[in-house]
Amino acid sequence: MLQALMNLIPLCLKPFGRGADKFDSIGIIGSSFGGREGKDGLLWFRDVGKYGSGDFSMAVVQANQVLEDQSQIESGPLGTFVGIYDGHGGPDAARYVCDHLFHHFQAISAESHGILTTETIERAFRQTEEGYTALVSDLWSTRPQIASAGSCCLVGLIFQQTLFVANLGDSRVVLGKKVGNTGGIAAIQLSTEHNANLEAVRQELKELHPNDPQIVVFKHGVWRVKGIIQVSRSIGDVYMKKAQFNREPLNPKFRLPEPMNMPIMSANPTIISHSLQPNDSFLIFASDGLWEHLSNEKAVDIVNSNPRAGIAKRLIKAALHEAARKREMRYSDLRNIDKKVRRHFHDDISVIVLFLNHDLISRGAALDPPLSLRSALDH
Repeated sequence: MLQALMNLIPLCLKPFGRGADKFDSIGIIGSSFGGREGKDGLLWFRDVGKYGSGDFSMAVVQANQVLEDQSQIESGPLGTFVGIYDGHGGPDAARYVCDHLFHHFQAISAESHGILTTETIERAFRQTEEGYTALVSDLWSTRPQIASAGSCCLVGLIFQQTLFVANLGDSRVVLGKKVGNTGGIAAIQLSTEHNANLEAVRQELKELHPNDPQIVVFKHGVWRVKGIIQVSRSIGDVYMKKAQFNREPLNPKFRLPEPMNMPIMSANPTIISHSLQPNDSFLIFASDGLWEHLSNEKAVDIVNSNPRAGIAKRLIKAALHEAARKREMRYSDLRNIDKKVRRHFHDDISVIVLFLNHDLISRGAALDPPLSLRSALDH
């Protein structure tokens, strides 16, 4: 009898929930019955929460001196909006997109009485691009460097029983889809990427710029647009879109030697629509910092085989473990490396996981009160 009681004590001390975690590095117990928000060094997380079509988990880890990723989830009468904004050349463009893109989408949707179309999404992207270009123009004499800041933009919109995905750059959304009654799950990439390392993107650029043999250049082991930047589409990067910003006082490394007769980069998103099916289980939205270290299949397997609470954080930690392994170092040592220096080992990484509740989706009930959450690492 005494031995039986001794065996029960460790079980009673564990947190509730399927496979729930033990005390983590900041000493708080997590549970799949409730969410918590917090920081673990350079990692911010929201373990679990409710949105209009189910549960979500969200996390971001910083590697740059100033965080260049931004992300958000908005859920209410217009459905659910998810945004992953992976900045480059500084934080300005990603912050601007996070501040404005959803609000443009809201205003345009209101004009069309809440009916969502690809044109609604395209207009929201276009207005955001125009607004950032106007900001660069206003600040050109005092802060010309923001002309070389840009942001990849990955947006997911769940409207009624349809998922719209709009993308600029190389962030990615992957669907976890149940395979029949086997218990297996397939990883299906829904987003189209715009990175010069992809042959299709290089071909597209060459066709758009047939008279420019330097439109893509292999440099430092990767293909780059004009030998400068890997992505071919973004919000911002106006130095690659408008000739008046590709001159002094812009940093010489961004200035092109030849005249710019047409925009080199684009802000036109690739948009797809996907009719949500009962065997669609979850969606992983993440900046390319995650996919640099985890395959689509590995990420889907992690989500499928672990508790929902803290799953976004778990994905980021899996990527960091892999980044440490590649450099033949321990994860614990990587965690102790400060921002800026961390960028030599991994990028800023943002992750939002949406679990799909098809009863809620079919009913079309709006979340009340509405959810509005933005990743919360200090700028």
